[in-house]
Amino acid sequence: MASKLIPSVPRVGRQFIHQLARRQCRQFSAGPQRRSDSLMVHRNSPVNNPSIPFKFNEESLKLIDEILKRYPPQYKKGAVMPLLDLGQRQHGFTSISVMNEVARILEMPPMRVYEVATFYTMYNREPVGKYFVQVCTTTPCQLGGCGSDKIVKAITEHLGITPGHSTEDGLFTFIEVECLGACVNAPMVQINDDYYEDLTPESTKSLLTALKDAALATGAKVPAPGPLSGRESCENSAGLTNLQNPVWDPETMMRKDGALDA
Repeated sequence: MASKLIPSVPRVGRQFIHQLARRQCRQFSAGPQRRSDSLMVHRNSPVNNPSIPFKFNEESLKLIDEILKRYPPQYKKGAVMPLLDLGQRQHGFTSISVMNEVARILEMPPMRVYEVATFYTMYNREPVGKYFVQVCTTTPCQLGGCGSDKIVKAITEHLGITPGHSTEDGLFTFIEVECLGACVNAPMVQINDDYYEDLTPESTKSLLTALKDAALATGAKVPAPGPLSGRESCENSAGLTNLQNPVWDPETMMRKDGALDA
């Protein structure tokens, strides 16, 4: 028995030494880092740093009072998203000073406000142009009409910038976004709060020209939001093709047996 145990001692020792020499940590990813893997980090800049003062104006303060009435006092931090939106509309983008002021009003730790503002992409944390052009490039807009690729190309040619950039005059910022919910009127863009639909490369360039002229106070008429093809809303361009008979009447949808009178 002793002769069998003695040779095993060196083997056990070698295994123990091998385990000690083995590296005890591993990397999270062996692949190259991608931009989507990196955390969003705020770095102070001349236009976005905590020393730049921000206060809500009188009009915004009235809206804040109305918004806070919707929440119990102990849950007023639930208003963080509409207040961030108000701050962005007043200041032009959601700066660190806007976030700090929202945190002060709602009595929240600033980090909690930062978490919300960095999670949702509708909060622009860097300055954007007067006209914020968001082009839908999801599948329906890729396939509808002339296709969103041609709209992206038209905007790039007309403004001289690629998605993710702003024009030098500060008038336009151009990005690609996911579905904006106007699939039946594809392709479309959202400019600030307005939808422009049924686009072609020509109508897109005309729209951008009109917006620029309007910003320069030349009296240019900007097309009304909605389809630029001449149709109303999202009706079939060939007219009504279904639900024609019988003609819908509210009276036909109501019960006549008096069962609901009680």
